[in-house]
Amino acid sequence: MTTFVNLLRRLGLWALAAVAVVGAVVLWSKGVVLSADGQSTRTERVASVNDNRPAADAGEAAVDLSEKQVGSLRIGPVARHEFAILKTAVGTIDFNENMLVQVFSQYTGKIVKAFYNIGEDVRQGDILFTIDSPDLLQAESTLLAAAGVLELQKRTLARVTNLLKAGGSAQKDVDQSTSDEQTAEGNFKATKDAVRIFGKTDAEIDRILSERKVESTLVVPSPISGRVVTRNAAPGFLTQPGTAPPPYQIADLSTMWMIANVIEADAPAYKLAQEVTVTVPAYPDKVFKGHVTALGSMIDPNSHRQLVRSEIDDPDHLLRSGMFASFVIRVGDPVASLAVPEAGVVREGDGTMTVWVTTDSRHFVKRTVKIGLRQDDQVQILNGLKPGETVVTEGAVFLSNKLVLSDAG
Repeated sequence: MTTFVNLLRRLGLWALAAVAVVGAVVLWSKGVVLSADGQSTRTERVASVNDNRPAADAGEAAVDLSEKQVGSLRIGPVARHEFAILKTAVGTIDFNENMLVQVFSQYTGKIVKAFYNIGEDVRQGDILFTIDSPDLLQAESTLLAAAGVLELQKRTLARVTNLLKAGGSAQKDVDQSTSDEQTAEGNFKATKDAVRIFGKTDAEIDRILSERKVESTLVVPSPISGRVVTRNAAPGFLTQPGTAPPPYQIADLSTMWMIANVIEADAPAYKLAQEVTVTVPAYPDKVFKGHVTALGSMIDPNSHRQLVRSEIDDPDHLLRSGMFASFVIRVGDPVASLAVPEAGVVREGDGTMTVWVTTDSRHFVKRTVKIGLRQDDQVQILNGLKPGETVVTEGAVFLSNKLVLSDAG
């Protein structure tokens, strides 16, 4: 009987101890502790720096760094940046066809000499080639014949005039000789102008008349100053007016064309006279400037692209026809928007773009954002950040890698 009573006493003590433990846990969870005299006392939690940490939303992750690790990062506020509204496209460089001349002889003939080669510069009036022209030979021969007839008619008129004074001829003979002399003079002037059309000067015509010697060689000068871009001329080559190929092509290289085909969706953004900046792989550090001079009047039904042609200034003659080129056109006013440096934006494995946000420079929360334009080492933030928030501006990849490693561990 005594043993049974002792057992009950022990069980009672254990129950009291269990109740005390449970009560202590409840009091601790409520911030209440017991003093030495058994009275309860409520404690206040000490606010720590981490109370201000940005809370990670569902699907976001956070990383804590030491002071040494933070030293390798750059942190700054989210600010606004002006982004220009630009369109880009690729195309090819070509000669400015408004300043590209095919040089033909005005008359049929065989080339005697050609004086310039491809790549050489010429000035307006420089002789490109000479031809042996049967048309010029005929014109000069006709001129000499007309000059002889005119001289004969002048002598005849003088003779009959003298006879009339001496009573040895009639007035009608004088009148006829006068008419013949005027006709001969008109023919002489016409044949002289015909020779002048071939490019002969008055001095050269006078020399032909004085020496009574025809010159069948016709010179063909350059109509503009520029560079020889095509040469088909060679001694013995038969050239005819307007018949391809031309003996020479001369291009003024002070301006070139850039011809691009832009996508159909961008076509409404392009306007005449818009400023253009062009770069080519041959000169990656040089920017060429120009403006839009022509827009295609139709969309290609196969590629669904529109022609955009720009005139590019090239005073140093660096561009070459056929070069691959890319251009940028400002098509609207700049737009002010939130922006983060490129080094602060990370492309994750699933394709989303993220930045790291912090309030205490120790605790960093990954934030998914929507980006827009990229200019001047800045990335436009369309959604996901607020003005003034502090983000990692350089070294964001380090945080993303650390998060991956911690998840893997």
